[in-house]
Amino acid sequence: MAETLKASPQVVTAYLHIFVNRRAYTMQSMRPHPENGRHYYFRPTKKNTGTRPELTKETIRRHLEGDITIGLYAINPSTQRCKWVAMDADYKNALEDLLKLQYHLWQDNVESALEMSRRGGHLWILLASPLLASECRVYIHDLAHRLGLPVKGWGLADGIEVFPRHNAIGEGGFGNAMRGPLGVHRGAGRRFWFYGAGHTLEAQMAYLIRLRKLTEGELRRFIAGIEIPQESVPTERIPANAATRRPRWEFRILDHIGKVKRVGRNYVARCPSCANAGHDRSSDNLAILMEDPRFYKCWAGCTKEMIRAALGHPIRVSSERPERTVR
Repeated sequence: MAETLKASPQVVTAYLHIFVNRRAYTMQSMRPHPENGRHYYFRPTKKNTGTRPELTKETIRRHLEGDITIGLYAINPSTQRCKWVAMDADYKNALEDLLKLQYHLWQDNVESALEMSRRGGHLWILLASPLLASECRVYIHDLAHRLGLPVKGWGLADGIEVFPRHNAIGEGGFGNAMRGPLGVHRGAGRRFWFYGAGHTLEAQMAYLIRLRKLTEGELRRFIAGIEIPQESVPTERIPANAATRRPRWEFRILDHIGKVKRVGRNYVARCPSCANAGHDRSSDNLAILMEDPRFYKCWAGCTKEMIRAALGHPIRVSSERPERTVR
C-alpha cells in the first residue's frame, strides 16, 4: 500500500488553484467490484441529506494523504472553460506516444507534465487562465492528427483519451472526470508521481508551479484557421426518455428497465433475468455502457438472450450484433 504522507496547507492551496475548476467531484470506491475487481468512481452523497458535497480543501487534503481518491471534472459549465488539458493513454506503447506528444508540445514552447499511471501515463498541460474547452480540444486533436497518433473517438478501441472529452457541457451536466493527480489509485494500491520531480508532495507541487502555463493568446495562434477533425467531434448524448426518431424495430434496453444509477462509465440496474429468478436484490448486476447502451452485460452470468427474453423482447438471431465488453 502507498506510504502515508502529510499534505501541508500550502500544498493543498496550490493543488486547488492548479487543478480544481468546479466543486463537483467523483470518488473512487474503496472496495473492488465483486465480479471484476475494478474500483469504480461515483459521485458521493451526504448520508443524512442525500445531497452532493462540494469539493473543499479538506477533501483535497484527504486525497493527497491517501484517505480517499477523487476524480476532477475538466469543464466548468458556467464558462465552458477548463484549467488543464490531460491526455490519458493506457495501451501498448502508450508512453512512446505520450513522449512524442510532449516533444512536439515543447517545440511549440508548451511545457507539459508526464504522470505515471497503472498501465501507461497521463500528460497534463496547465493553463495560465481558464480557456475554452472547445479551443483546447482543437489544438490537441489537430496535433495528434498530424502526428498520426491513435485517439479514442476516431473509431478506435484503443488510443489517447483527451480531457476535456466534450467541447461544451449543458446545464446540470458534468462531462467526464479524470483521476486527480498524486492520489492513491485504489486498484494499484499506490501513488503515481510526475516525472521530473522528487517523490514528495512538496517537490511535486513545486515542479507544477514552476511549469510554464499555456496562455489564451498562444492557444489562439496555434489553432488559427484550424477546425477539430470531424471524426473526433463527440456525438451528442440523448437522454433515454427523449422522443427520438429511430427505426421502429430498434431495441433500447434503457426503455425497458427501471431505475438506474451511474457507476464509472456504466449505468447499473437490476438484471431482469436475475429478478425473474429471485436474485439481484442489490439491483446492480446489470451494467449498461453509457456511451452506447446497445452494449450491456450481467455480471452474474445471464446471457443477452436471457435478459431480452425476460423483458419480453427476445432476440432475433439474424439481426443481433456482437456484444462488446462493458468497461
